[in-house]
Amino acid sequence: MKRYKHAASGILVPLAALALWQLLSAKGWVNATILPSPMQVLTKWWTYLRPLEAFDPAQGSYLKWCFSGELPQDAMGSLYRVLVGFAIGTGLALPLGLAMGYSKVVYALFNPLIQVLRPIPPIAYIPLSILWFGLGNPPAIFLISIGAFFPVLMNTVTGVQNVDSIYLRVGRNLGASRFTQFTRIILPAATPYIFTGARIGMGTAFIVVIVSEMIAVNNGLGYRILEAREYLWSDKIIAGMFTIGLLGLGIDTVMSRLSSRMLRWHRGLEQG
Repeated sequence: MKRYKHAASGILVPLAALALWQLLSAKGWVNATILPSPMQVLTKWWTYLRPLEAFDPAQGSYLKWCFSGELPQDAMGSLYRVLVGFAIGTGLALPLGLAMGYSKVVYALFNPLIQVLRPIPPIAYIPLSILWFGLGNPPAIFLISIGAFFPVLMNTVTGVQNVDSIYLRVGRNLGASRFTQFTRIILPAATPYIFTGARIGMGTAFIVVIVSEMIAVNNGLGYRILEAREYLWSDKIIAGMFTIGLLGLGIDTVMSRLSSRMLRWHRGLEQG
């Protein structure tokens, strides 16, 4: 019951904002071309979502037809790039971050290069990514990988380095080997930081995918938003923006639930 109360209270502000937006539009206080009303956006979103053609059993299953509209195709294209790029970036950052956090030698070797590259925004790599990979998915995935790499890397390094030394001393006193200390003490203790870095990296991946689709790809939500701008379709732009927000919210909710489930022991220690 408490969970539903929290969910209901979280909807109040968005509903109030939508009501104010609709009121301003209905009174004609805002230009509909620049900022269409919520109802116009909802109508365009539904048009954007619907299949382009009538259902034909000869063309495939009903489920395939349901996802044949522009919006599902664009959303799946963007989501594919985000997940692949995030997986590559995280897959590279996690072992390097663990090694840098655990070994002073590895940290000394890689940290200067990391600190030089980290402030460079992924968008700055767009010209190089197109030169290296051409157009299509590869440059977009490359940029997303960079965007996800550094948040996961830095949080992993911080997590390993911030493990309380008393746990390590207890492990050594109990005769635990270095491998056992790493797998049973350091890695679990760093996991909350890793999950935090992953959530930040996923947020960055959504930012980068939209920018990359506006430049290097001919489909996806970013491409469709840029196309709508060319024709002054503000309602379609906002519909695409809300779709991005909903996708991001859905993935972040899944990651938050996964983190909460896997880190129940950590919350228990903090409460105790």
